[in-house]
Amino acid sequence: MTRSALLLALSLMTPAYAHMNMPGMNPGAASSGGLETLKGEAFDRAFLSMMIVDHQGAVDMSKTVLNNVKDAQVKKWTADVIGTQQKEIGQMNTWLKTLGSVDKGAQTSLNTEMKAMLTALKSSKNSDRGLVEGMLPHHASAIGMANVALQRSTDTRVLGLARDIIRTQADEMYAYRQWLLKRGL
Repeated sequence: MTRSALLLALSLMTPAYAHMNMPGMNPGAASSGGLETLKGEAFDRAFLSMMIVDHQGAVDMSKTVLNNVKDAQVKKWTADVIGTQQKEIGQMNTWLKTLGSVDKGAQTSLNTEMKAMLTALKSSKNSDRGLVEGMLPHHASAIGMANVALQRSTDTRVLGLARDIIRTQADEMYAYRQWLLKRGL
């Protein structure tokens, strides 16, 4: 599959399918939190609230293995995820203040999944492989939510963030798959 085809396929993915291969997840469960039914500020609040939980999950996963990873590339990815996603969490919290507040209900729908992913990573015997394999479905989930945002948001900040999430995380997924393929995994 070419890089362009991979990016297109990932950008078309919906949250219902993004969780299909996530360790500990029910393949039929969607964590969209009903995003597809919302519009306007209600959508933006729910999306940003969920994306904060998603990003914090990635930060927690990365911090969990940061001192245990051996591969220089995986160590760089871990630091990049922490830096980028913490910055975006700060932006999203600021934007949420202008939209009212955090949508706690939307966050609840994702908390359980993030905890399950972190638990699966902690039980991995190889931190490098565990993180890379765990980030694939994690990023696919974020891309799925971002795809919905591109279709439903009316806030230019949210639209830009969604585009950036799709671009950045699809590129990272491509690199993760290449890393795994080079190791025969």
